[in-house]
Amino acid sequence: MVNPLIQKAWEVLETLTDPEIPVVSLRDMGIVRDVLLHDDGLEVIITPTYSGCPAMEQIEDDMRTSLAQLGVPVRVTTRLSPAWTTDWMNDAAREKLRAYGIAPPHRCATVIDNVVQLAPRAASRLTAPDRPACPQCGSLQTTEVSHFGSTACKALYKCLNCLEPFDYFKPY
Repeated sequence: MVNPLIQKAWEVLETLTDPEIPVVSLRDMGIVRDVLLHDDGLEVIITPTYSGCPAMEQIEDDMRTSLAQLGVPVRVTTRLSPAWTTDWMNDAAREKLRAYGIAPPHRCATVIDNVVQLAPRAASRLTAPDRPACPQCGSLQTTEVSHFGSTACKALYKCLNCLEPFDYFKPY
């Protein structure tokens, strides 16, 4: 049975969005890894999308401020290992990104016999197209315009079908 305070903390954290992508929650993104209850208060374990992410200070401040309503001390612990991967995004985050106009990342890992393979063993295991689908029209006729988009974790693409530019959340 989940402790009611931890359950309430998860509910509060579900309302916090990524400062750079306000349509996805930090939980949907897989940034919030765990919530622990200690004798001296709550500990929230987070993993940044990359070690230099400029939004992490804002994320930590938002967590402390929002969780203060629970009336217990809160500390936020950043863990860099294991490194965050776009595979930690849940399906809701991917769909929210697409609806917002950002092509979601392809999955990076393959699980074979309960072992995570970060690269497929053979080309036949590749199931995702090489290029992201346009979030506007769904076309796979897209091309990278710039390896860096509106943030370092996104690349700028253009759809060759509808001619709309869009961000692609880079998989890693």
